[in-house]
Amino acid sequence: MRLPSQVALVTGAASGIGLAVARRFAAEGASVMLADASEEAGADAAWQIRADGNHAQFAHLDVSQPDQVTQVVEQTIGTFGDLHILFNGAGILTYGTVLETTVEAWQRLIAVNLTGTFLCSRAVLPHMIARGRGAIINVSSTTGSHDACAHAAAYVSSKGGVTLLTRSMAIDFAKQGIRVNAICPGPTDTPMLRKALTPAELEAFAKTYPMGRLGRSDEIAAAALFLASEDASFVTGEMLHVDGGQTAEV
Repeated sequence: MRLPSQVALVTGAASGIGLAVARRFAAEGASVMLADASEEAGADAAWQIRADGNHAQFAHLDVSQPDQVTQVVEQTIGTFGDLHILFNGAGILTYGTVLETTVEAWQRLIAVNLTGTFLCSRAVLPHMIARGRGAIINVSSTTGSHDACAHAAAYVSSKGGVTLLTRSMAIDFAKQGIRVNAICPGPTDTPMLRKALTPAELEAFAKTYPMGRLGRSDEIAAAALFLASEDASFVTGEMLHVDGGQTAEV
């Protein structure tokens, strides 16, 4: 096991990449608090992890709400006695140019994808600094960290912000023993992407990239495990692209 006796808080843990990360961290020995706005799916996911013989609990969380974030961090520490790892996986996706994006859609997407990452990180940092160690793993995207794309103005803006927030925190807290990195997934087969695109669009989308397929959530989770573990003890401020070669040819 690569995360023995570790405690991890995973946001966006009810489905997709967040769920895969929570399962992998728990299988590797961590006690995991699954946090998500989807209460039924999140509670069921935590139950399934416990049924597999691992340690997990669920907490309802809207990452855009500061009071909820503080409460869930305190709940995690109170339940498991510590907090070593934060995985900022909560995220939403909307399409549209600047002219097509409503103010409400822009504000909600930024609130979840970027402000949520800021709020969760801000809430866990004092605990991590007091103990002189910790790992924060954010989720950026190939679209937003390396390049932009058409018709996704709010999304790429949010992920570009996550990229530079990651690097900023990595610089600011390196001497306190905190490592801050980001995973930049390429197109990954998740419920969020399947909701946004039709099956035909997904198939055509996947074929445009070197490996000719979508990524899997468990492949992203494997990268998250590396960044959370001692194997990445000298890695901070890194944007780890897990994209099947997408950024290699852009």
